[in-house]
Amino acid sequence: MRVALGQFAVTAFWAENLATSCTMIRAAREGGAALLVLPEGIAARDPSDPDHILHTAQALDGPFITGLCEAAQGITVACCINVPDGEGRFFNTLVVVRNGAIIASYRKLHLYDAFAMQESRLIAPGQDLPPVIEIDGVKTGFMTCYDVRFPEVARHLALAGAECIVVPAAWLRGPGKERHWELMLAARALENTCYVLGAGECGSQNIGNSMIVDPLGVVISAQGAKPGVIFGSIDRAHLQETRRILPVLENRRFEAPVLRR
Repeated sequence: MRVALGQFAVTAFWAENLATSCTMIRAAREGGAALLVLPEGIAARDPSDPDHILHTAQALDGPFITGLCEAAQGITVACCINVPDGEGRFFNTLVVVRNGAIIASYRKLHLYDAFAMQESRLIAPGQDLPPVIEIDGVKTGFMTCYDVRFPEVARHLALAGAECIVVPAAWLRGPGKERHWELMLAARALENTCYVLGAGECGSQNIGNSMIVDPLGVVISAQGAKPGVIFGSIDRAHLQETRRILPVLENRRFEAPVLRR
């Protein structure tokens, strides 16, 4: 399966971000990708306004996701937006769309209350484990940004059959943060013998650094800090051979992770 990752600097205006997303969808489709992964929080972002979510969040049937669904013809697109929870906070919601419809969604489990940030002030945590769906014959699982620091999420996905794990993110800049991102993506790939696709927002606040990591933890494509679309391939023969010579999922001595409510 040919895949693409798109990264850009999200603006404060959803229509601008939708136009950028649609441009990347066209580029990915023209490049032969069956799957495009875009970053986290792409409907709107304003680094100067920590409460931007209060006036920019949209329902899943709002204009942003509706426009994304209309653009996602002949390709699967994954990204995250903030969705009102009806009780004064919001869900950081990963959405997967294809051919005019939402085919899967996931509310971020782990909230970024770390490094002097407090995501839980405005975001409510999800209560369900992320899904695994089939895309072009490849079983694909999903998690969001800070989730990648918790190996239980990736292990759940691998045990549910995932061969590829998708990670939309808006990874904040900071001392050592680029290294954290690279290490976490590689670790989740290697310890679960899965491909990992990490798509990060770039710009003044976040690092970008989108990358595709193979089941042995090798980075096979990366973008750096500038906007753009990168491509790679999910090679199921390579994945199967990796799992034959490195059968960590078979050799494990622990039960599957259980979500704490």
